[in-house]
Amino acid sequence: MALSPSLPKPFSTPTEQFRRRAILIPTKPFPILSSSSSYQWRRYRSYPKPIVASLKERLGGLKKNWSDYASLNYWVVRDYHRLVDSVNALEPQFQRLSDEQLTAKTEEFRGRLRQGETLADIQAEAFAVVREAAKRKLGMRHFDVQIIGGAVLHDGSIAEMKTGEGKTLVSTLAAYLNALTGEGVHVVTVNDYLAQRDADWMGRVHRFLGLSVGLIQGGMAAKERRSNYNCDITYTNNSELGFDYLRDNLATSSGQLVMRWPKPFHFAIVDEVDSVLIDEGRNPLLISGEASKDAARYPVAAKVADLLVRDLHYNVELKDNSVELTEEGIALAEMALETNDLWDENDPWARFVMNALKAKEFYRQDVQYIVRNGKALIINELTGRVEEKRRWSEGIHQAVEAKEGLKIQADSVVVAQITYQSLFKLYPKLAGMTGTAKTEEKEFLKMFQMPVIEVPTNLPNIRKDLPVQAFATARGKWENVWREVEYMYRQGRPVLVGTTSVENSEYLSDLLKERNIPHNVLNARPRYAAMEAEIVAQAGRKHAITISTNMAGRGTDIILGGNPKMLAKEVMEDSLLSFLSQEAPNVDIDGETISQGLSKMKIGPSSLALLAKTALMAKYVSKSEGKGWTYQDAKSLISESIQMSQLIGEQDLEKLLAEESDTYPLGPTIALAYLSVLKDCETHCFNEGSEVKRLGGLHVIGTSLHESRRIDNQLRGRAGRQGDPGSTRFMVSLQDEMFRKFNFDTEWAVKLISKITNDEDIPIEGDAIVKQLLALQINAEKYFFGIRKSLVEFDEVLEVQRKHVYNLRQLILTGDSESCSQHIFQYMQAVVDEIVLGNVDPLKHPRSWTVGKLLHEFIETAGKILAGVTEEALRESLEQRHKLSSIDINNLALPNLPMPPNVFRGIRRKSSALKRWLAICTDESIKNGRYQQITNILRKYLGDILIAAYLDVIEESGYDDAYVKEIERAVILKTLDCFWRDHLVNMNRLSSAVNVRSFGHRNPLEEYKIDGCRFFISMLSATRRLTVQSLLRYWSSPMESNELFVA
Repeated sequence: MALSPSLPKPFSTPTEQFRRRAILIPTKPFPILSSSSSYQWRRYRSYPKPIVASLKERLGGLKKNWSDYASLNYWVVRDYHRLVDSVNALEPQFQRLSDEQLTAKTEEFRGRLRQGETLADIQAEAFAVVREAAKRKLGMRHFDVQIIGGAVLHDGSIAEMKTGEGKTLVSTLAAYLNALTGEGVHVVTVNDYLAQRDADWMGRVHRFLGLSVGLIQGGMAAKERRSNYNCDITYTNNSELGFDYLRDNLATSSGQLVMRWPKPFHFAIVDEVDSVLIDEGRNPLLISGEASKDAARYPVAAKVADLLVRDLHYNVELKDNSVELTEEGIALAEMALETNDLWDENDPWARFVMNALKAKEFYRQDVQYIVRNGKALIINELTGRVEEKRRWSEGIHQAVEAKEGLKIQADSVVVAQITYQSLFKLYPKLAGMTGTAKTEEKEFLKMFQMPVIEVPTNLPNIRKDLPVQAFATARGKWENVWREVEYMYRQGRPVLVGTTSVENSEYLSDLLKERNIPHNVLNARPRYAAMEAEIVAQAGRKHAITISTNMAGRGTDIILGGNPKMLAKEVMEDSLLSFLSQEAPNVDIDGETISQGLSKMKIGPSSLALLAKTALMAKYVSKSEGKGWTYQDAKSLISESIQMSQLIGEQDLEKLLAEESDTYPLGPTIALAYLSVLKDCETHCFNEGSEVKRLGGLHVIGTSLHESRRIDNQLRGRAGRQGDPGSTRFMVSLQDEMFRKFNFDTEWAVKLISKITNDEDIPIEGDAIVKQLLALQINAEKYFFGIRKSLVEFDEVLEVQRKHVYNLRQLILTGDSESCSQHIFQYMQAVVDEIVLGNVDPLKHPRSWTVGKLLHEFIETAGKILAGVTEEALRESLEQRHKLSSIDINNLALPNLPMPPNVFRGIRRKSSALKRWLAICTDESIKNGRYQQITNILRKYLGDILIAAYLDVIEESGYDDAYVKEIERAVILKTLDCFWRDHLVNMNRLSSAVNVRSFGHRNPLEEYKIDGCRFFISMLSATRRLTVQSLLRYWSSPMESNELFVA
C-alpha cells in the first residue's frame, strides 16, 4: 500500500497507482534485523476500506478506553480532580477581590506558614489566587487540566503535557506556592531567550502578587547575578545555573559568591526536562584552567589520519563512536611520525592520531558543527542550535579544528566539572515539564525518583499519525518528501519538515528551489537562526513551508493562521525600519527575509493612518535631532515600544500622547500603532486559521527516525495543538544513519525491495514495517540507557567526592574566623596522625617502631621544632611513659622531651585541645593493642607541639587576627583547589583506563570505586600536609598573600 487514502498523490498515473496497490508485503514482520530467515511473500489483498477502517477505529477506541482505566496514571489524575474542585469553588470568591486585596493574599499565606500551616494547607487557595492574577494581568485563565499540571509539579513529579497545552502558564502555580517559603524557586529553561521571555511574561503574575522575580542571562555581572538569585523566583537556563554553581565553588572570598549559600538549592521546575536530564544529562559542564602545550601535534595528526584508509589501517564502530588501529595502521602511522612507539610516554602520539581519526569519521561539518568566523562551533543535535561556549573535551575539538585548518585552541586542564544529572540531584525537591517523557519514565524513576504523570489535554487530540513509509534508498525518500510537500503546498496546508542536520535541511531546500516552491529554512546557520521566532510564527499560515532541524525546545508554538503578535511586530518593522535607520541589515546577524508565497496581511485604514503618522514622526526625529540609529538600535526601539504597549493600556497611551504631543513622543506613538495593527492581525490570523483548519491543519513530515521515540514524538507534537486538526508522516530509507550506526545489514534488503517493486522510489508501508522500526528504536533506547546508566554510576563516585570538597570550601568561605582556625588545627592533628600511624604499630613494643623515620617526617613537615631530639631520646621517653599508669590530660608531655609552649590559654583553646584528645581516644581506624595508649599520647603530644609552635610563630609575626584569618583562608582554598584539579584529571584518566580491566574479568565500576577512593584519600592527605607546610613557611618569612605559591 502506498500513501493512505487521506493523502492521494495527484502526480501518480493510473499505471503507477495500480503498481502501488500491488506492492508485495511480507506475511511476517519486515526482515530488517536479519538476512538469514526465509520469508514468504503474497500479494496485497484489498478489502472494503470504509468497513475495515470503521472496525479498526471502534476496536482501537475500546482498547484505548480500557487501557486508560487500567493505568495507574488514570487514577492519579482522577485524584487530582479533588484539588481542581476546591480551586473552582474558590474562584467566585477571589473574583470579587480588588487588586490590592488579591496582592495581600501573599503576605497572608506567608503568615499562615510561619504559624505552622503547610503548603498543602494553602495549596488550593494559592492556586486560585494565581489563576485570578493571570486572568487580570495576562488575560489567560488556567484550565482545569493546567491546575492538575501545577499540582503534579508541586508534588515533585514530571508533568507530561502535549505541545500547546500551556506548560509555561502551568509553572506559575507551583513556582508561586513554593516561593512563599522564602527559600527561592528556580524556573530552568533551555536557553536565554526562553528564560527572558518567561521572566517578562509570567513574571507579571508574580510581581502583581508581591513576589520578586529575577533573571539570569549570559554576560551578567556577579553583583547582578547575586541580586537575581536572591529573588523569590529566578528564571535561568540550565547552563548558566550549572556554571554559577561551579564558579561559586572556585571563589576565593565570600564576596564572590552569587548563589544563596549555604543553601543555594530549594525547588526547581525544569522545562524540557527530558532534554536537560537525559539528552544533555551525560555531557559534563566544564570550567577549564591553564592550557597545555600540545597544540602543534594536532595538525600533524590530522595529516596522518588522511593517509590512513578505513577498513585497512583502522576499523570503525559507529554505535559508540570508537576507532581501532590495525597492525598495518600502527606501522604506517609510526613510519609517518618517525617514532618507534605511538604509546611512548615520553613522546605520546596515540591520543592525537585516534582523535584525528574520530574527527575524520564521526564529526562532519554542517552536521555536528559549523565553521563560523574561523571557529568550529558545536551544533546541538537535539535542539539544532549553535552552542558557542561549548567545546568537546579530551582533544576532540582541537582535532576538528586541525581537520578544518582552523587556529587551534590548546588543550586545557579541567578545574571544575559537573553533569546536569548531578547538579539537579542537589535540589531537595525537583519537578519537570515536557511534552514527551513517558517513554523514559523508568529512567526518571531510577535516577531521580520522579514519576511521569500524563496530564490530559484540554481538548481531544484529533491529529492523524499516518503510517511510516520505508524506502530502499535515500534518493527515493527525498524524492517523495518534496512531492508530498508540493502536494500540500498546492492544497494550501502549512507543512513542517523535520530534518536531522543542517546538511539535510539545505539539501531539501535546494530540491524545493528547483521546483519554485517558496519555503523557509530554520537551522543553525546565523542567517536562519536570527529569524527563528519570526519563522516559527509564520509556520502555521496558509501555504507556509518550513524546513527545520530538530524542533525540541524551540519554545514558540506553531499557531494555525499565524501568530498575530509576531506578525504585528513584523508589520511594524517593515513599515518603520527604513525611516529609523539608513543602515542595511546584516544577513548573518539580522537573518534572511522570510520567503514570500503567503497571503498578504490586510491592514485597516485606521492602522495605515497610524503607521503613516509614526513613519513621518520617525523620519522627523531622525533628521531634526540628528539621531542616526543603527539597524539593531532601531529594532530595539520598536521592541521596547511594543513592550510598553503590553504594560500600558490603549487609553493611557492616548493620554500620554496628548500630554507630550509637543515633544514628538516616538515610543508611545509606535506602541499605539502596534495595538491597532495587532487587532487587524488577530482578525486576519483568525480567519486564515479557520481556513487552514478546514484544509486539515499543519502537516508534519519527519525525514528520519531518531534513536529515541521521544524525539520523534516531539516533532509529531507540533501538529494538532489544543484540539486543532493536523497530520504527521515519517519517511525513512534503509540507508539512513540509524541503520548504519547499529550495524544492521540492510544492503540485501535494499536489493530485495528494489526487485520486488522494480522502482526504488516506491514506499513500503504496513504494520510489519512499523513493528520492526519500533523494535529497532527500542533496542537503540536500551543501548543508550545502558550508556547513561553506566555514566551515572561512574559519576556517583565523583559526586560524593565533589560534595565533600565543595561543602568544605563553603564552610571555609562562609564560616567565621574561629571555624577557619579549627580547620587549621584539625589539619595539623591529621598530618601528625598520618606520620605517627605510618611508623607505629600499637600491637608492637616501641623498640620495633621506626622512630627515626617518624622524627624525620615530622621535622620535614613542622620545621625545626624538635630538631634537637634524637631517635634514642624519643624511644627512651616513649618506653618511660608507657610504664606510667596515670594520665594527666592537662599535661600529656613525654618525659625528658620539650614541653609544648603554653599557648592553650582560654576556654576555647582548652576545649579545642580536649576535643582533639577525645577524638584520638575514640578513633576506631587504628588497631587495638597493648601499646595503643602510648600511641595516642604520642599523637596528642606531637599535635600539641605543632599547633603550639604555629600559634607562637603567628604571635611573633605581629599581624592582627583579621589578616591572619585572611591568609589562612587563602592558603587552604588555594591548596584544596590545586589538588582537586589534579584529582579531576586523574579520575578522568582512571575512568578510561578501568575499562581495559574487564578483559581480566574484573568489574570496571568496582575497580573505579576502589581506585577512586584511594585517589581521593591520597588527595586529601596531600592537601592537609601542603597546607600545614605552606602556613608554617609563610609565617616564618611573611610575603604578600597574592604571591603565595602553592605547588
